[in-house]
Amino acid sequence: MILDLLAWGLVALPLLLLAVLAIELALGVLVRPARTTRAGGERRRTVILMPAHNEAGGIAATLARLAPALDDWTRLIVVADNCADETAAIARNAGAAVLERHDSTRRGKGHALAFGRDTLRGDPPDCLVVLDADCEMDRDDLRLLIDTACARGRPVQSRYLMRPRPGASAMTQISNFAFLIKNLVRARANAWLGTPAMLGGTGMAFPWALVANAPLATSHLVEDLVLGIGFAKTGHAPVFLEQATVWSDPAGQQDTLTQRTRWEHGYIATALQQGLPLVLRGLGTVRPALCWHGLSLLVPPLALMMSVSLLVLALTAVLALLGASSMPAALMAGALALCALLLALAWYRDGRETVRAATLARIPLYLLWKIPVYLRLAGKRERNWVRTRRDGEG
Repeated sequence: MILDLLAWGLVALPLLLLAVLAIELALGVLVRPARTTRAGGERRRTVILMPAHNEAGGIAATLARLAPALDDWTRLIVVADNCADETAAIARNAGAAVLERHDSTRRGKGHALAFGRDTLRGDPPDCLVVLDADCEMDRDDLRLLIDTACARGRPVQSRYLMRPRPGASAMTQISNFAFLIKNLVRARANAWLGTPAMLGGTGMAFPWALVANAPLATSHLVEDLVLGIGFAKTGHAPVFLEQATVWSDPAGQQDTLTQRTRWEHGYIATALQQGLPLVLRGLGTVRPALCWHGLSLLVPPLALMMSVSLLVLALTAVLALLGASSMPAALMAGALALCALLLALAWYRDGRETVRAATLARIPLYLLWKIPVYLRLAGKRERNWVRTRRDGEG
C-alpha cells in the first residue's frame, strides 16, 4: 500500500504536465493557422525600438536588412545600452536614430526598452515594435504585425524562430528544434485554444495605449514573459501571429548552452512563481484560457520535462519490481511514448529544415548535455543577464 502511494505520488505531476504537453503538440500538428489579411489598410505611426548591447559586429547588417521597411510612417530608434564598443557610432553611420544609455546599476533589456519608450511620451506613436539587434523581419510581415496589434488592441507576438543552419552542431540543431516546438508548435495550439501567447522578446508589437505605462524597467531574466503574463492578467492577453516571422541566427554550441541556461533558469523561476496562481485565478474568475495559460507555463523546458519523466519512469519501474502497482509506470511509459510520437510528427510538419533526421538520434546525448544546466538550478542559479555571442564573433 505504501509503495503504491509512493508510485502514484511520483507520477501525479509529471503525468499532468505530459498531458498538457501532449494536447498542445497534437493540436499544433493538426490545426491550421487562422487566415489573416495581409497589410494594406490604414497606416499607423510606428516606432521600432531596437535594444542593442555591444552589437558592433552585426548591427550594420541588421539595419541594412531592415531599411526597406522604414518610411514616413515607420521609424527606428536604436537604444545603445551600456555599450563598451562602437555600436552607437555604427548605427548612426547607418542612418539610424540612436539613444545612448549608461547605467551600470540597472542592466538588462527591460531598462533599455523603458528608456526608449519614455523618450516618446511627448509625441507617442500608435504602435511600438520591439526588434532585437540580431533579428530580421521583412516589410510585409512587419506591416501585418503592426496592423494586427492596432486592430486587436492587444500585444502581438510574431513567430520567433532560429534560422535553419545545416552545418550547425547536433546539439545546436536539437536546441533550435526545441525552440521551434515552444515558439511555433505549442504557440499555434494555444492560439487555436484562445490562450494568451507568451511574449518572446523580439518581433512583438504593442498599441501605445497599452505599453505607455507598462512595467518595462526590470532586470528580470525573462522580462518579456513576465510582461506578457501581466497583460494576460489584466484582460489584454497577447496574441500569437503565425503569419509574421522574425528570424535570428543561431549561436554556436557553447553559446547556445549559455543562452539556454539564462532563459531556462528565468523561465523555471517564473513558472514556479506564476503558474499555479494563474491556474487558480483562471478557475476563480471562470477564465479557462487563463487557467490553461498557467498549466502551459508549468510545463518545463522540453529537455527537462523529458529527463524528469524518464527518471520518474525508472523509479516507478523499480517500485513495481518491489511490489507496487505497475500501473503508474505503465502510464508514464505510455505518456512518454505519446509525446515522443507527437514530437516526431511535429518535426515532420515543421522541423525538417531545423534539424536533420539523422541528428534526432542524438537526442539522448542532448538530454545529457543539458543536465549541468538543470543541476545549477539547485545551487548556482543564473541570475544575471548575459549577452549571447553570435557565430563569427571573437
